[in-house]
Amino acid sequence: MSLVIVGSVAFDTIRTPWGDRERIVGGSGTYCSLAASYFT
Repeated sequence: MSLVIVGSVAFDTIRTPWGDRERIVGGSGTYCSLAASYFT
């Protein structure tokens, strides 16, 4: 089965009271691809 995903892929920075993380891969295209990998 084929699947085409259209969305953004970006590097994100997350800051919380417990610490900072920089250059984490994020975006809707990344999230959708990861979720779809469980079904295809």
